[in-house]
Amino acid sequence: MTHETLRISRQGHLGRITLDRPRALNALDIGMIEGIAACLERWRGDRDVRTILLDSTTPRAFCAGGDLRALHALLPTDGVAAVRAVFRASYRLVSVLAAYPKPIVSFMDGIAMGGGIGLGGHVRHRIVTERSVLAMPEVAIALTPDAGGSYLLSRAPGLSGLRLAVTGGRMDGAQAIACGFADRMVPSGDLEQVAADLARHPAGRVLDLAPRVPVADGGWGDMAGVDAVYDAPDMQVVTERLHACDAPWARDDLAALAQADPFAVEVAWRAFFRARALPNLDMVLEQEFRLVCALVARPDFAEGVRARLIDRDNAPCWSCGADDVVPVPQVEACFAPAAVSLDLPVLPISQG
Repeated sequence: MTHETLRISRQGHLGRITLDRPRALNALDIGMIEGIAACLERWRGDRDVRTILLDSTTPRAFCAGGDLRALHALLPTDGVAAVRAVFRASYRLVSVLAAYPKPIVSFMDGIAMGGGIGLGGHVRHRIVTERSVLAMPEVAIALTPDAGGSYLLSRAPGLSGLRLAVTGGRMDGAQAIACGFADRMVPSGDLEQVAADLARHPAGRVLDLAPRVPVADGGWGDMAGVDAVYDAPDMQVVTERLHACDAPWARDDLAALAQADPFAVEVAWRAFFRARALPNLDMVLEQEFRLVCALVARPDFAEGVRARLIDRDNAPCWSCGADDVVPVPQVEACFAPAAVSLDLPVLPISQG
């Protein structure tokens, strides 16, 4: 069965949802979000479907995130409310995936970023490969880590998650496992065999026996140095410490911060620590939704998408310049309750 940009199939006891929008790196539009949600609802009560698999038709990407081009086009025609509605549907799907009563397996092979992490990073079995590239790069388009990304980042070891939140840094498969974004690494060439085995056997047994790519220390290197820089009262101190640090990773972080929206970086900084204090994913999703509702109404969001994806000049003109002081009251206002709630949990608690 096809759903335009989804391939939905049944193989034995396996229900398979395959993203099929390769030219867009499987960027999620509202049709895909609603199609996945409807399929999960249909299979939830189907006793013949015992495991769900989320994967992609292209080795380049599992899912590069939300369809930002489509959201950018919505703004002048349908307004901010329409953009917020897409985010709301996406976040509610994340909650469904995390609480689903049957095991869901995600093959985060290739690129998995932003909304792609929301799709594959909160399910029961999260698989990466030697080709995986994971990130929450939202600050580059004047947003904050979303789709439950700030929940995962806030639970990562030390302050590695804070660093990734404010720089949009990328992780390979080993680093994703070390940071809690994935569970195991399987050779990409073995994924089809794993899928075939999932159609016949319980997911836990299949994945315990699946071939693995050896994972050493996660490849993070100077974790103590990272924590020493980022254990700071604010981003200004972090930036000063990065300038004083001669490590290559510090130079990389400064370059990333120079490209990011300063206002969004400040929001991401505060969101990280508040997410740490929230007890569960649904509460973090509600916080993220409040932040996104505020940020998409700012001109910087449209400007960030224009610069990164539409014109591709990579020269956004942010409302707060690099040398400006970010207005703290405006940042704090982003955390105020939104006019619309996510109304979580979506699934009954007894089934989560």
